[in-house]
Formats: sequence, structure tokens, C-alpha cells
Amino acid sequence: MRRRHHFHIDHLGHSVSATVQTGRTSVVEVLIDGKETGHVTTSRDRTVAVAVELPTDPPTPVSVRATPGPGVPRCVCEFHGGEQHVMSPRPY
Repeated sequence: MRRRHHFHIDHLGHSVSATVQTGRTSVVEVLIDGKETGHVTTSRDRTVAVAVELPTDPPTPVSVRATPGPGVPRCVCEFHGGEQHVMSPRPY
């Protein structure tokens, strides 16, 4: 059975959202300011990292690390310099 889980964080005035769709294969989509900028498919509960950039001047590299399972999915946003922030789940 497939389920969608949504996560969000704001950083440097930009919106970073992630959707994790679980099931036989997991799909992770990352949106920056509402535009899809990263997409990856993985098997089962394997943790994946999606590299994207915030549209700042110069662009800021960001990595969204998603863990589809076991249990409830989790997402962490990793910024340049090793700074990490847990992304808040969104109920929609």
C-alpha cells in the first residue's frame, strides 16, 4: 500500500518541501519554493540523499536526506558546513 508523507522547512527565505511516497519502491520529491528540483526512487526503506540548490546569489547547496522507513518516514535538511535541520511533517 502506497502512502504519501510531506515535510517542510524554511531556510534563508526559501521554502524546502519534500514528499516521501512509501510502498514497494519509495519515491522522494524535493521542491524549492514550490518547484520540483530533485527526484529519486529507491527500493524499500533505504535512506537516500537528494542534492539541490537554493536560488540565492551564489546558489546554496542543500541535501535532503530521506529515510522512508521502517516505521514513519523522516527527512533531514543538510546545509553547507554540516548544519542539519529536521524537517517538520505536514498533514496534507
